[in-house]
Amino acid sequence: MTQPVWTHIPIMAPEIADLLLTNPHGVYVDGTLGLGGHTRYFLTRLADDACILGFDKDEEALAIAQERTADKRLQAFHAGYTHAPEKLKELGINGADGALFDLGLSSYQLDNPDRGFSILHNGPLDMRFDRANPVSAAVVVNTWPLQELERILTDYGEEKNATKIALAIMRARKETPFETTEQLKKVVESVCPRYGKNHPATQTFQALRIACNAELDNVAQVLSVLAQIVKPGGRAAVLTFHSLEDRLVKNKFKEMAQSGAWKLINKHALAPSYEEVRHNRRARSAKLRVIERVL
Repeated sequence: MTQPVWTHIPIMAPEIADLLLTNPHGVYVDGTLGLGGHTRYFLTRLADDACILGFDKDEEALAIAQERTADKRLQAFHAGYTHAPEKLKELGINGADGALFDLGLSSYQLDNPDRGFSILHNGPLDMRFDRANPVSAAVVVNTWPLQELERILTDYGEEKNATKIALAIMRARKETPFETTEQLKKVVESVCPRYGKNHPATQTFQALRIACNAELDNVAQVLSVLAQIVKPGGRAAVLTFHSLEDRLVKNKFKEMAQSGAWKLINKHALAPSYEEVRHNRRARSAKLRVIERVL
């Protein structure tokens, strides 16, 4: 059986390159390498002596990115972006000229049923970026207590029916443990019938993905150590895809700028062009914020 050819269109790549790649000979961090779309675009704009350090928790995506990029200027690491400071130090690099953190899922993750991320494809209830992570979405729904399920549905999914869904999950798991995305969808549908365009389980899936990958904690952590990643004069760009991430980045960037050690490159978040969204629907919720280290 032939393996599917995964594609991923890097969102706002030219705009990010224009704002981030201030030194064509510099060192850059791609904090979420994915299938390498942004990195491959950046390499077309960088000199032969430039270097990109790519980080990703997803070992499978990392392997695809390395194979497709095949460029000696890329050094790829199977690690989350929170490990960037220690890796830079280990390599003797005193700060990068720029760092990108694309917080969206890749098409490889969304469209691959085996990964369990998508509401559109039945597959194992997994949702882990790193398969070595012991906390999968199945572990969360099968073992976490009611209060924790309610909390993540409210805090990470902004789900109005958090209590109703959490109770339905508790009842269902007593009968049969959750193993597939389809099981979870049906349980949510049983208490929240479909209304409007979005599937009623969309926010539940988002909450579980954020919870099992500790996504918001990792974003907060990397923002707090940006000075250990980006050198003075360097920039950091963050691409967000939902309000929780964007609010976190917006507030932290504002705080950093007020300290005088950083300055905002764009006061308001930038969005993809109409043309980009028309050709890639997954770009429609993207927001880009860029900050520069001054001191």
